[in-house]
Amino acid sequence: PLPPPGTGSETTGTSIFDYEPLHVKTGIAHRALKPLLGIVDPLNTRSMPSQVHAASGLDVLCHALESYTAIPYHLRTPRPKNPLERPAYQGSNPISDVWSLHALRMTVEYLPRAVRDPEDHEAHAKMLLAATFAGGWFVILEGESSVRMFTSNPILTTIISSLVISGIGFGNAGVHLCHGMSYPISGLNKTYQHPGYNVGHPIVPHGQSQRMLTSPLPPLLSRPPGVSVAVTAPAVFRFTAVSSPDRHLEAAKIFGADISHAAPSTAGPLLAERITGFLDALNIPNGISGLGYTASDIPTLVKGTLPQHRVTKLAPAGAPGEEELAGLFEDALKNY
Repeated sequence: PLPPPGTGSETTGTSIFDYEPLHVKTGIAHRALKPLLGIVDPLNTRSMPSQVHAASGLDVLCHALESYTAIPYHLRTPRPKNPLERPAYQGSNPISDVWSLHALRMTVEYLPRAVRDPEDHEAHAKMLLAATFAGGWFVILEGESSVRMFTSNPILTTIISSLVISGIGFGNAGVHLCHGMSYPISGLNKTYQHPGYNVGHPIVPHGQSQRMLTSPLPPLLSRPPGVSVAVTAPAVFRFTAVSSPDRHLEAAKIFGADISHAAPSTAGPLLAERITGFLDALNIPNGISGLGYTASDIPTLVKGTLPQHRVTKLAPAGAPGEEELAGLFEDALKNY
């Protein structure tokens, strides 16, 4: 099945699935899963409901933020004996940094437009491009003449011609706590149904197949992209900023914050404040409590996050422990 437009998942070496015994999502990652070619067509997004645009775009936002703030590649342990043994997610690195920041800038500029105006096709196309920048890409075409063998659409020609990029964004750097914490948030949902997803059962959007928009799925297979990731973002980046304040301040600047006199100690609160305002403007639920969770659910959410070492160990200070995760979920109960 196809991924939802805008997540960038068609460009990565990762496959996400529901692990029913723990009622959580999780994933496998391997370089053999990376595609040789992907064609992203913005025309496919023109019938997407506004909140589906929002949810997909927030996945891009967190891909960019998490990959840019992930542990640096040279600090990631254990180090493989052979480069061929390196995992799919490397940690932040000079190449992924460029494209993660570019994707973040594009998302901050174009996602509100894409959500607000269903006829803003420029914004829709830019968001697909941002998703690819954040996700990672392997393209075997060279130049517009080769692209035209696949399409005569001028918008699509421009976009595909721009994608002669190899291994960028989170497809190489990886994601960390927002995604790791999102897996039990999605898997344990019993009542919340996000607007725009007419699937006939509870659904917290994050990272399932596009067929979800048109056909019913079992309750666990109910996580289109973005919301379950984004609701924890303010709490996560307040927590991670102490490990890399300069990077968090740079991200806050992209959201419009004045960092000219900002002290490193203000990086987390400043970025969290900007993310919170961005989510509020898109009418995203107010933290995990807006999805139906209470403080009594935190131990179960922590239990579902602890096994997600594939991503949580990429947090800038490494994987948090049980007590730290409980504090993060508590902080994420409400954002506004």
